[in-house]
Amino acid sequence: MKSRITIGIFVGGKGTRMGGVAKGLLMTPHGNETLLARLQRQCEQAAPEGALYLVGQAAPYAALGLPQLHDDPREVGPIGGLRALLLRARENHSELALALACDLPFLGASVISELILPTTAAARVPYVEARLQPLAAAYAPTATLRAVERALALGQHALMRVLDQLGPSLERLEFDDERARSLRDWDTPDDVQR
Repeated sequence: MKSRITIGIFVGGKGTRMGGVAKGLLMTPHGNETLLARLQRQCEQAAPEGALYLVGQAAPYAALGLPQLHDDPREVGPIGGLRALLLRARENHSELALALACDLPFLGASVISELILPTTAAARVPYVEARLQPLAAAYAPTATLRAVERALALGQHALMRVLDQLGPSLERLEFDDERARSLRDWDTPDDVQR
């Protein structure tokens, strides 16, 4: 498959702070679709040419029939998912790999479109509330794969260590309050109530 953008929606987390719920299958605030279905629709609007995959193996998502990528390596957290996504993006001859958490109920096509604009940077990552957001970011597959490999070789499994490895080749997107709200995720039941 050849696609300019390979999209990975990360579903492999255990959702322990949500009581073990598959967060992507929670209903949106309006209650008319799941978070995953909404996010998939927003991705299709922003990148209709994108090849979309679920990243991580989680049984509750198997019935959806969407292609899934196994973490590579497994049991190291999201860095294994990011590596699997980057490898698939390279196989797809994609210019970009878009990594998105499955629990982003407010992320819209306009922000996704901004993330996937052509860039010479190794990664385009939003910066919100003094934190980079690695699971709402676009990555150049080859350059980022090298950073992932360096982090893994050092025994560093946090996605922030991958961003550290990218150094000045990372493009930080400063988000205003409205766009920052679009990246609010649902980690706990309190987040859902807000």
